[in-house]
Amino acid sequence: MNLQEALATSLANLAGHKLRSALTMLGVVFGVGAVISMLSIGAGAEREAMEMISRLGLRNVLLRAKTFEREEAQEIRKQSPGLSLRDTQAILDAVPGVELIAPKVEIDPWQVIAAGAKTQATVLGVTDRHRELASLELASGRFLDGMDLLAHEQVAVIGPAVARDLFGYEPALGRDLKVDDVWLQVVGVLAGTGSESDSFEGVSIGSTDRVVYLPVTTALSKFDRDPLDSPLSEIVVRLASSGPGTDASGADSRTAARVIDRLVGQLHAGAEDYELVVPEALLEQSRRTQRLFSLVMGSIAGISLLVGGIGIMNIMLATVLERTREIGVRRAVGARRRDILEQFLVESFAISALGGAIGVLMGLGIARGIAASAGWPTVVTPWSILLAVGVAVAVGMISGFYPARRAAELDPIESLRYE
Repeated sequence: MNLQEALATSLANLAGHKLRSALTMLGVVFGVGAVISMLSIGAGAEREAMEMISRLGLRNVLLRAKTFEREEAQEIRKQSPGLSLRDTQAILDAVPGVELIAPKVEIDPWQVIAAGAKTQATVLGVTDRHRELASLELASGRFLDGMDLLAHEQVAVIGPAVARDLFGYEPALGRDLKVDDVWLQVVGVLAGTGSESDSFEGVSIGSTDRVVYLPVTTALSKFDRDPLDSPLSEIVVRLASSGPGTDASGADSRTAARVIDRLVGQLHAGAEDYELVVPEALLEQSRRTQRLFSLVMGSIAGISLLVGGIGIMNIMLATVLERTREIGVRRAVGARRRDILEQFLVESFAISALGGAIGVLMGLGIARGIAASAGWPTVVTPWSILLAVGVAVAVGMISGFYPARRAAELDPIESLRYE
């Protein structure tokens, strides 16, 4: 009997005991399905994390002003004025490896209107380097430039959702909008990102769809702000890709963050009125969490496959017992021990391979269901399918080896006498 005939015989035996074969495969089916769905969730989470980190900037260090209750803010301001342009200059002068630095101030508008229309938007005062830091794409017009900052120009670059709400489908360039009591002229419209808001590891990442950018100098000089608020909302520091304190992958952002923290802490007289965000550290934290998740889920999937292997061994031992007389007849007509061994190994392979195939379909269904119902990103990769099926087949073959060997070692004469 060649391998093709052995496989056909094995499938016929499985078809002859449909319920028993289905129950035997369940462990393999659940194990493979769990492996594929787990790996798809992990791959999707990693891809989303990389997208979020790319928006924060892997070589960036962010300083963000904290918010306090009014009484606590009064005590804090006795020590520190908050994040300010003085901090940006000090970082540029004292911290090595800084490529550029960009302050940001957020205005809390009570209205954004234009020609009778109004909308909700995040209003940010930024520098001309913010586009480079945030990798912003323009749909039309231009971004802010150095002259806008020097002259405190009342100009704005808006997101596509703001343009749509205020101006409909008419061109927004050159039109005027009003933020609180300040009129601004639209000089650019951003390309959309497809989302309203995002966050990563508890850090908010603002969407550009519903945002209004204006020069930071205009924001500081022409908008009323509570004197207890920090002058700047955020300072973004980008580290150079080469220079002092760098390695092959670029500047060490965590080392630079510690230097920046000490410097700003001294300037603020020890007042903890800001927080430091290091995207590289957030990415590493996300990866550690993902590795732990993968380990737990992998252990659960491994237990399912182990149970499936025990089921295969159990059913193959029962099959050997049922077919003892058949084994004796085959040996009597010239079958070798190797032929008997191959026959039962092929049957084990057929059970595990068929269970693996069903498990793949189950895993794909689970991944798609999670993506549709929970909104979690899932990515099914070919190597995850190969890994799951390969492990399932290996478990089946290992579990089937002992019963197959036991069948091959049966005495032909005793087997013929078996009732």
